Amino acid sequence: MGRAFVYVILGGGVAAGYAALEFTRRGVPPGELCIISEEPVAPYERPALSKGFLLPESPARLPSFHTCVGANEERLTPKWYKEHGIELVLGTRVKSVDVRRKKLLTATGETISYKILLIATGARALKLEEFGLNGSEAENVCYLRDLADANGLVNAMQSCAGRNAVVIGGGYIGMECAASLAINKINVTMVFPEVHCMARLFTPKIASYYEEYYQSKGVKFIKGTVLSSFEFDSSGQVTAVNLRDGSRLPADLVVVGIGIRPNTSLFEGQLTLDKGGIKVNGKLQTSIDSVYAVGDVAAFPVKLFGETRRLEHVDSARKSAKHAVAAIMEPEKSGEFDYLPFFYSRVFGLSWQFYGDNVGEAVHFGDFSGTTFGAYWISKGHLIGSFLEGGTKEEYEAIATATRLKPPVEDLVELEQQGLNFALTVSKKPQPAPPIEVSRSTSGLIILEKPAYAWHATVGVVLAASIAGLAYWYGRRRRRW
Repeated sequence: MGRAFVYVILGGGVAAGYAALEFTRRGVPPGELCIISEEPVAPYERPALSKGFLLPESPARLPSFHTCVGANEERLTPKWYKEHGIELVLGTRVKSVDVRRKKLLTATGETISYKILLIATGARALKLEEFGLNGSEAENVCYLRDLADANGLVNAMQSCAGRNAVVIGGGYIGMECAASLAINKINVTMVFPEVHCMARLFTPKIASYYEEYYQSKGVKFIKGTVLSSFEFDSSGQVTAVNLRDGSRLPADLVVVGIGIRPNTSLFEGQLTLDKGGIKVNGKLQTSIDSVYAVGDVAAFPVKLFGETRRLEHVDSARKSAKHAVAAIMEPEKSGEFDYLPFFYSRVFGLSWQFYGDNVGEAVHFGDFSGTTFGAYWISKGHLIGSFLEGGTKEEYEAIATATRLKPPVEDLVELEQQGLNFALTVSKKPQPAPPIEVSRSTSGLIILEKPAYAWHATVGVVLAASIAGLAYWYGRRRRRW
């Protein structure tokens, strides 16, 4: 028994929802598209799980955060998929995939075939057991990756007001969960091995600001050590956390956020892998022409930096999904995926955005005792990364534009003094358009197919006019002869 579709999206996360919307906008007929997901619900905005879902007042609940509300697009409820003839195969695990025969086999024994496969399998949360530790099965040890995890964490939090929670990990999940736990009036201690929080992105100075803010909300930090073991009661609940530095922390709730691992196991030995994910080209196409990959699982070329990267963020998932569908539906019209790496977070009353890359020398600016501050990263004499806390919409757009332009920076002291004004000024300067593509019409005239730099355009127009004049003169001469 089996079913056949033209397009199959494997995975039901953020990327799947945005891909489905793009497929419909590009005219995919009813009955040709299928989404297969292990989760029992239609695709939703995953960031809501560590933000609004955990709040004590007016918490976010489905259907309010189905995709694609995160980008101010339509909200794709199960009814929407039905109305557009998109088959949702939910609560279904795919056991194997044969990319050469274009077939998938589900755990229930059903075969689903396709012409084009879009891999949106995302990533899974790393478990303690992968580091030789036990305890993940305890009811009060929680992870946060999907809706089931979020529901479990909310249930555990409801009995912990005024009690103690330990957050293992100082990255995205750790920081956002710690903030939500504190808002729920739970005593929070964060534990991580790095010297400061968000070590992959923050500078020590930026991290110090957030750590002090968290401490003002009652959150404690234990840095430079890791979990070594749990203590349990007779019912199997964790009662304490033992750390490698010898510390012992009483715990009524433990939240583990120690990273994720891309879901590539179905494709090992079949597709080319890179950076821990599935390698794709600028069209998001894998080493097999009929297979594309997007989101957390895709390792794609970042044109801005001239190298392949795998980015774990919702913005990348949304935009790569849309671009892949464009490449599938109109390959001759879609260019290379040109993505500016972007990360953001909202915790307590704070909100920051980061664009580009955080390598090179960091130059801080703004008032670190206030609410608006930031940093630039300079490498090889050019701005390649920008961070801003507490900015306006215009200011966030300015640092994004400036980062994409990679302007030269000669004086770091002057850059620090200019601060945010540097990005605002750069972003407002008239910018040249992309280079033109030139082709010849059947009459021999040169056609300008894309906008050009101003002087390119001028030269092109003069050249085209000259050729046209020459053709006209030549034609008249031939008639005379």
